[in-house]
Amino acid sequence: MPLGHCSAPSTHSSTILVRHVQGYSTNTGENMVGQPLVIDVVDNGGQWTHREWRMLRYLKVDTKIIDNTTPLEELREVDGIILSGGAARVGLTGELGNCGAYLELDVPVLGICAGHQFMARFYGGDARESPEPEFGAMQIELQNGGGKIFTNTAQSQTVWESHNDEVHKVPEDFFITASSPSCKVQGMENEQGDRFGLQFHPEVNDSEFGKEMFENFVEICRKAKTSK
Repeated sequence: MPLGHCSAPSTHSSTILVRHVQGYSTNTGENMVGQPLVIDVVDNGGQWTHREWRMLRYLKVDTKIIDNTTPLEELREVDGIILSGGAARVGLTGELGNCGAYLELDVPVLGICAGHQFMARFYGGDARESPEPEFGAMQIELQNGGGKIFTNTAQSQTVWESHNDEVHKVPEDFFITASSPSCKVQGMENEQGDRFGLQFHPEVNDSEFGKEMFENFVEICRKAKTSK
């Protein structure tokens, strides 16, 4: 397993069955007046960034993949941001393009793998090299009710792991939403309910409730937009 890259998922097709999400018409990420949400994916060099983009496209979200060095002034008006995964150690450096600036935006943000690790450190938590790196299908257990991202998913579920690093200390005002025997912080969420981190890859079809997690994030973004 090369240290700097994620392992490949199983080769069967990534068929996505999009379900109805409250507040949207069936099979869409549009609101009831037909205006799509805008959620962009920040590319931190992960090999599955396109899968995150594709999942949002299936949910009829207006989405683009943007480089993590994109200046704030060049961002369009987004309703949410996803910080993608990346190579080993990049989430530990304290520098990940302009991701720190994106975390200061007043929109929901979901960090995946390296994005999750960077988010933890940005807000005062910590990440490290994993004592037990995880690759492939693993079992996680929800903690503290699972928070918003895990709504309508199982207490115990299979996810796709591909990480050499991990969060081991959540920031103040964050709580753990999922754990595994070898990784305490598989998921985290802030008390305000607009910052989320996942150590695993929900965009890979081997994560059995990955679609629901993306649906939940889209719904969070919709509610945040309508509440402004």
